[in-house]
This record gives sequence, structure tokens and C-alpha cells, in this order.
Amino acid sequence: MPHYIFFDAPILRKAFLPLTYTRSLASLTVGILPIRKKWQLRLPNSSFSCLTENYLRSHYPLEFAQDQLYLLGNLLPTFELLEAIKTLRIGQKLMCGENLLAFRSAAQISNLEEIYPAAQNLSPIYIENYDALDAWQDIFLKNRAQIYQDFDLLTQNRKSQPIEDPHTILYGNPADLFIEEGADIKTAVLNLEKGRIYIGKGATIEEGCLIRGALALGEGAVLNTGAKLRGDNSIGRFCKIGGEVSNSVIFDYTNKAHDGFLGNSVIGSWCNLGANTNNSNLKNNYSKVSVWSYLYEMLVPTELQFCGLLMGDYSKSGINTMFNTGTTVGVGANVFGSGFPPKFIPSFSWGGGEGFDTALLSETFKAAERMQARRGVAFTQADSDMLRAIFQESQQYRAWEK
Repeated sequence: MPHYIFFDAPILRKAFLPLTYTRSLASLTVGILPIRKKWQLRLPNSSFSCLTENYLRSHYPLEFAQDQLYLLGNLLPTFELLEAIKTLRIGQKLMCGENLLAFRSAAQISNLEEIYPAAQNLSPIYIENYDALDAWQDIFLKNRAQIYQDFDLLTQNRKSQPIEDPHTILYGNPADLFIEEGADIKTAVLNLEKGRIYIGKGATIEEGCLIRGALALGEGAVLNTGAKLRGDNSIGRFCKIGGEVSNSVIFDYTNKAHDGFLGNSVIGSWCNLGANTNNSNLKNNYSKVSVWSYLYEMLVPTELQFCGLLMGDYSKSGINTMFNTGTTVGVGANVFGSGFPPKFIPSFSWGGGEGFDTALLSETFKAAERMQARRGVAFTQADSDMLRAIFQESQQYRAWEK
């Protein structure tokens, strides 16, 4: 049995910045689970690690065995892809057209630059199609389908906990609802007619919440009183969410505790959206949305009419912040003030519509330490080293420093 190593293709890593500043591709969450966990549950008794940027190695230790199967980190498991990977032998690679998906080798590759040369002369096996995340927008575009797949994976042959609150209203087929142990629901409306709902271990749904499926609510997460979730949302572990949310994915430990609209968006971990923070997800003239591309280092058009906010880890917005359609916010930014800020806000920016300065790393560390301590999570030397490396890598985008 091979040891599975998820690798980050450099071009793909850029396509998912700023999310991949702080995590490997395989650690991106879509649906209920991160990509890596989707594979682990489908390949039981297998071992896994990640080959990613050197500065992330403390968070993603790389391990080897006598036999490695290198797997592109953005791949979503399907039956066809799983079967093809299981048939790979040492010295073979899996291709779809010109795209390298996986290869099996005894070689212990520790640098991303060596991945494609190592696979060049291997014997190819071809499949006709595959599923993957190709851009950050795919996280919310494919979220509904992935909630359904993860729901089946996690709930097979298991029994949901019952709804004990007599004042909670349920519409639709009860089989489309799964509640893990310790979840607490009070006086809520759960509409399963529009999609399945998964409620994680120890999660809380407070009074007056209006919820349309599909929804994945992570372990220990809280939906604050009166929250309105309009469908196809994933809320990460230990998040606190209020206001109106539509077709968005929010990673672990992030707060959007108050009123305000968030739609067609992806928000990283350890973020905080201040009271009445709103984002636009549809242009007034109904034209297609342009977004910042780290690949091309400019705004590029998409084919999307609905596209909201992308925010990297450790970023924050002040009260009444307004984000324009298709805005990208980097890691460790603090956005506040009146008016619309620009559609691209580099990492470690401090300011808003009237201009930006560079955040002090020392203050960023202190804020992160305080935020994580509130959740019982230590801010480690590895965390500060990671943020320091991102500060240097992202400096090129902070034009005011030049």
C-alpha cells in the first residue's frame, strides 16, 4: 500500500491565493470536509502527507515510505478517479489529456520543482475526466454538490440525533437532516426542501434562525440568534455566524457574529467581520464580475454574474465595512472606514477607502495570539514564522511601500 502525498502545483497555488498562503491545496474545504479528509475516508488504513511550500512544512510535515503515490492536491475524489489511482503501479502516472493527476514512485521528492520532472518519463494511464477545484470561485460553485457527497460519506449506516426542541420547525424529508452528538437547536426553522442539512458535533443553532439547505455546520459552530442562511453554505468548526449568508464557505474559527450580508464568498480562518459588514455579490448593471488574479497580477474577467468576497486568514473588517463585487483581501489585513475599499487589498494592509498603510507584524502577532487564546488555541512559533514568511512574499503587492 503506497503512502499518499498531496502536492501543490505552483500555478494552482497561485490560483487559490490568498487561501494557499496559509494552507496546502488539499487542506481547502468544500462541502463538509477538507479535500484531504475526503480522500482519507475513502482510502481507509492509508497514510497521507503534503508536499507544499517550505515555510508551511511545520504545519504540514512531509513523510515518506518505500512507495509513494503523489496526488495533485486540488483533486476531488470520484469513483472513476479512485479506481484509476488504485490501479497505479510504481513507474506509472495518471493523466487526463495533458494534465498530470497522480503518479506512483519509490522516489522521495521533497521539493515542488522536482514533481513534474520526476513524472516526465513514467508510463501513462489515461482517464477521460475528473473533478477538481480549479479556481477559488469553485469552492462556492461546487459547494452544494460536495455537501451532498460528504453527507452520504459521513452518515452512511449511522443514525441522526433527534430534534428534541418542540418549537423547531422542520420542512421536507427528515432523511436529509443529520445531527451529530451534542448539537443544540432551539426554536429554529430548517427547510430541507431546498437541500440537505448537516449539523456537526456540539454545534449550536440559537433561537429564531431561518435555515435553507444545503448547509454544513461544523463542529462547535454557533448560528447566532436570528441568523438567516439562504442555502448552499458551509460554516467551519467553531465559527460564530449571524446575519444573512448565501452560498458561501467560511473556514474554521472565523466570526461573522452580527447582521450584514455575505454572499457567494469564501472566507479563511481566524477572520472577523465587524457588525453590519456587507459584500456585493451582483453588479448593478448585471454584467459579469472581474476578480483579482495572482497569476496575472491584475483584475481579470470571469463568466460569473454572482461573485462576492475572498478573504485570507487573520483578516478583519470594521463595523459597516462595504466590500465591492469580487473583492479579494489578503492575509492579516485590517479593513475599515467609509466608502468602498479597492477590489484588491494586499496582505497586511491597514486602512480602507481613503488609503492603506502596512500593518505592523508585532501587532498582527499580538492580535492573533489574543484571538486564538479566546478559543483555547495557542499561537505558536510556527504560526508567527509562517506569517513572517507571507509578509515577505506578499510585499510586492503593497505598492505604497515602494
